[in-house]
Formats: sequence, structure tokens, C-alpha cells
Amino acid sequence: MRWRGRRTSSNIEDRRTGRGARRVGGVGGVGAILVVLASLFFPEAVPVLRMLGLDGAGGGLVQGPVQTLDEPRRDDQTQFVSVVLADTETIWSEIFAAGAFERAGNRYDPAVLVLFEGGTTSPCGNASAQSGPFYCPADGKIYIDPAFYEVMATKLKAPGDFAQAYVIAHEVAHHVQNLNGVLPAVQRRRASLSSVEGNRLTVRVELQADCYSGVWARRIEERERVLEEGDLNEALRAAYSVGDDILMRMSGRRVDETKFTHGTAEQRARWFKIGLQSGDIRACDTFSQPYQQL
Repeated sequence: MRWRGRRTSSNIEDRRTGRGARRVGGVGGVGAILVVLASLFFPEAVPVLRMLGLDGAGGGLVQGPVQTLDEPRRDDQTQFVSVVLADTETIWSEIFAAGAFERAGNRYDPAVLVLFEGGTTSPCGNASAQSGPFYCPADGKIYIDPAFYEVMATKLKAPGDFAQAYVIAHEVAHHVQNLNGVLPAVQRRRASLSSVEGNRLTVRVELQADCYSGVWARRIEERERVLEEGDLNEALRAAYSVGDDILMRMSGRRVDETKFTHGTAEQRARWFKIGLQSGDIRACDTFSQPYQQL
């Protein structure tokens, strides 16, 4: 992905050790993200890395903590995140301004992206490496511990900068869903559903976010020509690698469709591709068709 020397976002809150809580970025400057495993658009967090044995506890796939980045690499990573976040702001501002979400108005209110290290707090609960990247609708912020990127690349076999960009695009898509009323409506509806039907409704939310991510990828490429060879394959591989069926197999569990909350690997990659090919949010309606046809 071509990102160096491009516009960065000021909506980055850096809470990492020794930095305090500060905003970084802005117009100009230079500017790493990754794939999403657990998206906390609802208050209940799913400790995905712990489920996979990737937190260093209990002899899982990874032993000990993920290596902390040195300062130059950390700054480079921060700039990359800022550029991708700025790209989402550009595209979603254009989509909102065009009146795509009538109930949400014509102005896009950007999300804040929180970078943390090890753990932090949020209105949706404590954030940690075990919860993975997530969006909290209570404060409109995205939470990411960048150490997770290494796990994605080495353990889930989803490397690459555009795989990382997909993570941010996916979490920003949940912010869009919050602004346009999808998340609040789903939360209300889940209260009257069984756990199985509630999970299926959440899968629809996730697949729509994957589709919105594809829409973003299509539009930012048309606008800025940022893609390099292999970038789209990185994003598709990333979406595929975090399907519920893949994660259940990796954790040694039986694949149980009733427990799905994000969709299968095939579904996640397919809905990203639907958004990518259409570039149109109207193609991302995951709520009107029968569940088995998603």
C-alpha cells in the first residue's frame, strides 16, 4: 500500500507506555493495522486470543509476550495507522455527504482510534491483547494494541500492510453502522432473541462491515491509487483467516454454526469482495436475505 508522505488523521489517541494519552497526526506528514478478530461493537468482549491460546497462557500457539517494537518502528506504525484512518475519513465523508444514510445526515463524524499497549479501559469494558481490535459504540472509539499485528502475520498467516488496513476499515465500518442506527437497532432486537438467533444477527452486522470495508478499498483506490501488487489478496486472506470456522478449528473446538458471531471464512472474504467489486453500500444489505444465503 502506498502510504508514505500522505495525509494523516488527527483522530489518533496514543495511550502506549511512556507516551500518556495524546493525539498524533494531522494534515501532511507520513504515515499498520491488521485484521480483526474480535470486534466489540457490543459491550460483551470475546477474548479471542485467549480462546486461540495466543496470549502466552496455558501453552498455546505462542509462548510469552509478543515483542515490543522499538521507537522508530513504533513511530512508523503510528504514521501508517494515521494514514489509513485518514483515508477512511475521506471516503466516508464523501459517502455521507452524498446522502447515502438519510437517517444519519450528511456529515460524517469520524471515530477516534486508540492505540494501547497491554491493556486499557473503555466504556465497553477493559481492553487487552486478548480481546483483539474492537469498536466501542459507547464512546465512538476503536481500540487496537499493535502487538496484535505480529500475531496476525505469524500465527494466522495474514501478513501485509493492506491486511492491516482491512482491520481499521472493518472497525471504522462498525462506527458507520453506529452512526446510521444499525448497531443500536441490533442491540435492541437482540434483547428479545435466543442466543442462536442473536448470534445470527451479529453475523449479519459483521458481514456488512466486511462489505463496507470492500467499498472503502474500491473507493480509496479509485481516488488515490494506493494499491500495490498483492494488496487485495492480503485483505482477502485477512478476512478469510478470521472466519469463525477457522478460529474454532485453530482452538481445537468443534465447528458449531450456532456459536458463530462473525461468519465463516468464505462468507467474510465473499462479502469483502462484494463491496470491493460494487463500490456501493447498497450492495451491502446483509439483513434482508435468508441467513443461509449470506
